[in-house]
Amino acid sequence: MILITGFSLIACDSNRVFDKYQTIPNNEWESENIIEFEVPVTDTISRNNVFINLRNNKDYKFNNLFLITQMEFPNGMKLVDTLEYRMTTSDGHWLGKGSSDTKENILFYKEGKQFPEQGTYKFSVQQAMRESSDVEGKDPLEGVSDVGIRIEKIRN
Repeated sequence: MILITGFSLIACDSNRVFDKYQTIPNNEWESENIIEFEVPVTDTISRNNVFINLRNNKDYKFNNLFLITQMEFPNGMKLVDTLEYRMTTSDGHWLGKGSSDTKENILFYKEGKQFPEQGTYKFSVQQAMRESSDVEGKDPLEGVSDVGIRIEKIRN
């Protein structure tokens, strides 16, 4: 039974190209704490979906999340995006998955991305949360425990 379960978990994750998390110290994400990932790419033909994975707990006090992301190509070119994600429904229920106080959110970042050159791509993620009267930003942002990048190959 264990072998069958293990095999089906591997088969379900066969599209995974990259999947890593970094832990946020004390569940308090400082705005200066830029989360970085280096991803070696050899496949320049396949299309991929890129996700930002985020784990939050009940200390997260917002219904949305603003992030500043950067993707740096091996040739040095950089793409910077400011992104907003909903974290709760309109009545305050968490959108992430999980039955405990920690919820896991899988957030689309780049859909159908084809990496045009081989080499190391660098991804960075920075929180950019603000309260309505706060110009400086929410620092630290409480309730975020882990931030990750996942890349999945799209199968036809």
